[in-house]
Amino acid sequence: MYTIATLEDLRRRLQLGEADTGSDDVLLRALEGASNLIEAATLRRYCPRVETLAVSPDRANPQLLLLPDDLLKLTAVSDDGDALDLADIELLPKAGDEPASMLRLAPGKVFRIHTSPVNAISVSGVWGWHDRWSAAWRDSGDRVSGNALSAHATRINVAASAGADEDGRQPRFHVGHLLRIDREYLRVTAIDRRANRLTVLRGVGGTRATAHLRNAKIETYAPAPVIRDLTLRYAELMLKSDGPLELASPILDRMRRLTA
Repeated sequence: MYTIATLEDLRRRLQLGEADTGSDDVLLRALEGASNLIEAATLRRYCPRVETLAVSPDRANPQLLLLPDDLLKLTAVSDDGDALDLADIELLPKAGDEPASMLRLAPGKVFRIHTSPVNAISVSGVWGWHDRWSAAWRDSGDRVSGNALSAHATRINVAASAGADEDGRQPRFHVGHLLRIDREYLRVTAIDRRANRLTVLRGVGGTRATAHLRNAKIETYAPAPVIRDLTLRYAELMLKSDGPLELASPILDRMRRLTA
């Protein structure tokens, strides 16, 4: 399952009652479809993923490196296998919390190409698009409860699945939520409110499933509001439409990533 918005977001938009859950599977399929359509139309991903990408430098300007995707956080760079000092690397453009599309080395330094320039540079980090990355992860207000969480467990016990998060919003956990525990990303696929138990997919978004201690903090990912709302709008249209959707939208046009 991959959704930008959550099932609870869509249920609220459609003004469904708490007990009206008979169409949840249909709603989730619409959310998945809308998420895929928006990302395909804009050539961007709106949920973060951890990955190392191989990039080909420009011989004409070896101080700059054009990135093939939106970079939210840089963790490592190497050229021909040699690690570079991140203090010598500047992310461009300098647009506050928005992602970088280019790397620039400090004056006097260049990306070295010993053999072929094709995919000679490795760039590791968190990739995706968000307009306020520093505020994208929120404290759910809950922790891993009961026993420690093993690397293979697919159910997480929590204190209050329907409680309020750090912003006072209830419930704190939704089906479709992307979670972060330590460095691992997890996706919520089901919630047992009575038992306060989450069923999750482990190690999503390029992360690795690892063990987590009891009382480990659980964070929830909040996508950029403009993209979350667009996902909900298209999901609603998919539910009401009998044919293909018309994807024309000023927001989609503005968000479309330019490629070389």
